[in-house]
Amino acid sequence: MELSNGNYQIDGVSLLDLCKEYGTPLYVYDANIIERQYNRLINAFGNIKVDIHYACKALNNINVLKFVKKLGGSLDTVSIQEVQIGLKAGFAPKDILYTPNCVSIDEIKAAVELGVNINIDNLSILEQFGNIYRNTYPVCVRINPHIMAGGNQKISTGHIDSKFGISIYQLRHLERVVKSTKLKVVGLHMHTGSDILDAEVFLRGADILFDAAQNFKDLEYLDFGSGFKVKYHENDNTTNIEDLGEKISESFKAFCKDYGKELTLVFEPGKFIVSECGYLLVKTNVIKQTTATVFAGVDSGQNHLIRPMMYDAYHHITNISNPSGTERIYTVVGYICETDTFGWDRKLNEVREGDILALHNAGAYGHTMSSNYNSRFRPAEVLIYNGNATLIRRRETLEDLLSTQIEVEI
Repeated sequence: MELSNGNYQIDGVSLLDLCKEYGTPLYVYDANIIERQYNRLINAFGNIKVDIHYACKALNNINVLKFVKKLGGSLDTVSIQEVQIGLKAGFAPKDILYTPNCVSIDEIKAAVELGVNINIDNLSILEQFGNIYRNTYPVCVRINPHIMAGGNQKISTGHIDSKFGISIYQLRHLERVVKSTKLKVVGLHMHTGSDILDAEVFLRGADILFDAAQNFKDLEYLDFGSGFKVKYHENDNTTNIEDLGEKISESFKAFCKDYGKELTLVFEPGKFIVSECGYLLVKTNVIKQTTATVFAGVDSGQNHLIRPMMYDAYHHITNISNPSGTERIYTVVGYICETDTFGWDRKLNEVREGDILALHNAGAYGHTMSSNYNSRFRPAEVLIYNGNATLIRRRETLEDLLSTQIEVEI
């Protein structure tokens, strides 16, 4: 998003014009940033076999999935529904990895029927899977390395108390299950959390995975998950992808030489690919001054972007209607019957009722975590690529809210 002649634009498209055409609140995505981020990853790991599985839970609009596929990406899914959407988007089953958590064996069987790659993260399901399929359907196994990493306890997934993965201390039990059921394990997977800055965290996890891999002789790939940190705040540090790529590549090549064959290195970025591409555009409904605070109340809330409330996440806010206004302090709040605060005591160009505010870094875990709380409609979505803006999801209506309800006489 850039300011040109007093008008905020993305690739030449006026954001205020989009609001006039499609209304607010409105999610807007810059596909050029998705392309930039994807290419950064590919180039960082350019001297080894690498496969980027986009974690579609971050932003799952089918048009975004199609765009990632066009770039050459594969898909990381965590539910059978995401698998089905990925197939509908055109991904081949072999390019989809399905990594569920706490699902029944019936959902696993459904994924087998669809022919996708399956990643199992607990011994109970793995044993059931092995007894059913034995060596007829290859499988990946998710390891919990017991590494505490990530920017928030709620997004740290590789520590000792995490529900995710099979503990590295259960490796011998895992080996017995694989041997007794004759399972063919073709991949090992780990994911330690999100917002990881330090390449050393990945390298520590890599050493654990490399050691575990020596016990499985049919491996085709190792999956390091993701967790790369992106910039939310002006002063934020970010994961140095180029440095990480260089260090991991060197370590991975040494492992492959020792293992005896060249494997594929897999990463599953979600936030890194789409976070910076997205903006949530909202209209200021009211300016409300109390004895202590000036509130800018907008036509959105935690029902559309829950990250500030759930994770205390920071999202930069810009008044795109009054870019030259005098800077004042506002607390930006939503219209939900909760304390849904997007930002406390933010310095913004003077906000007037009717002004459009842009919440930055809203591409990841924005619309996908939205809801109909308070019976509010979920927003429309627009994708911009090479100067063209396309509506990729219409705004919901009352008919949508009622479409699954069945009226009965009581």
